[in-house]
Amino acid sequence: MPPAASIPFEGGWKPGNLRWLLARVGPVSIGEFGQHLEVSAAVVRNRGGFHDATRAVFPHLEVLIAYRLLFGIYSGIVPDGIAELVVEDIDWAGDSTVLLSYIKRRTAAESLNLPRRAVRLLEQWLAHSALLRTFVTPEEIRTLWVGVSRAGGSRRVRGIDRVAVQRWALRHAVTGNDGQPLKIHRSRIRTTHEAMRDRSSWTGSGRATIDPNHTPDVEGDHYLTATTPAQQHAVETVIEDAQHDMLRRAHPPTVITDEDAAALADCYPQLVAELNLDDSVIAELVGGQRDVFTAACGDQLSGLHGPKGKPCPARPWVCLLCPLAVFAPRHAGNLLRLKAFFSRQWQQMPAAHFMAVFGPYATRIQQVLDRFDPAVLIAAARRVEDQDDEIPLRPEEMTA
Repeated sequence: MPPAASIPFEGGWKPGNLRWLLARVGPVSIGEFGQHLEVSAAVVRNRGGFHDATRAVFPHLEVLIAYRLLFGIYSGIVPDGIAELVVEDIDWAGDSTVLLSYIKRRTAAESLNLPRRAVRLLEQWLAHSALLRTFVTPEEIRTLWVGVSRAGGSRRVRGIDRVAVQRWALRHAVTGNDGQPLKIHRSRIRTTHEAMRDRSSWTGSGRATIDPNHTPDVEGDHYLTATTPAQQHAVETVIEDAQHDMLRRAHPPTVITDEDAAALADCYPQLVAELNLDDSVIAELVGGQRDVFTAACGDQLSGLHGPKGKPCPARPWVCLLCPLAVFAPRHAGNLLRLKAFFSRQWQQMPAAHFMAVFGPYATRIQQVLDRFDPAVLIAAARRVEDQDDEIPLRPEEMTA
């Protein structure tokens, strides 16, 4: 039996006593609370303090909305993924590390190593909702976001729609830069998260903008416009380089199946004209005197990938998209070694990272190999051991 000082009427109608009783009877209405005290709902209402005690003990809809909005900003998880979270999705890997699994309806199951602020908020929410979890049904026990629909009520929150969020913003006077009530778009919370990340250790995201409420077009027109002739020239140079790079990638590879100078001149007259290749240079390309790792180079001092007049510093795979490269059957072995290197990198790198770094080259190498005689590839494959030491790599480029 609890001490009399802790029971309303016997110990006094005090906030602490009201919270004590609520912690034992659970989230109830005013009428149900009065029944426990053998008084009417009117008596409970007149004495006051019931709703404040309920807010202090159990999380209600407004608190739940605030937690979920803030959790979305801290974690970057999309709203539908946050709404469907269950307790089993939280994998604690220490005091400050959490691996969270969630379902993103547009794709599939995903996981995220939560940032520190999101971990602390999650801990706070679990502590805040711990008492209410002792009163939920077995079907609700797995749900992460449990709450009552209103302070002083017993009905559980089943969902949070857009109207509830906007009402929350109005009640709490959340306004925009224009002083008007802020329209909260939960679908843009992920972009807000990207914009708030520490840029000193982040390379950026194409989906994030300077201001999450602006489209890339608006920011390009109003914030990224060149204001001086020098800036305008720099922007045009970047655009020209990008367009030139796209054209180079679309250019078909120069592959000669017979190592014959006449074959190169006959099959690629435009290449010979563009590079101003004379007979001696063509002979060197075909004979192997201008070979690099994966191809023969039309002019290593052209400055295409480095300072003009200096030897080309490009990595071996860059030659695959270089307009100066000429591929011959003698290069089949090194091309297969490079293809094996791409395969090893694919196995150890995330797919998105691999496609950003090696994707275009992995596509081009297959286009080149498809032009060779299968017998040449079979003979060359016998000499490929699928090891890093077969390729001139830097230490940071080695596969694990």
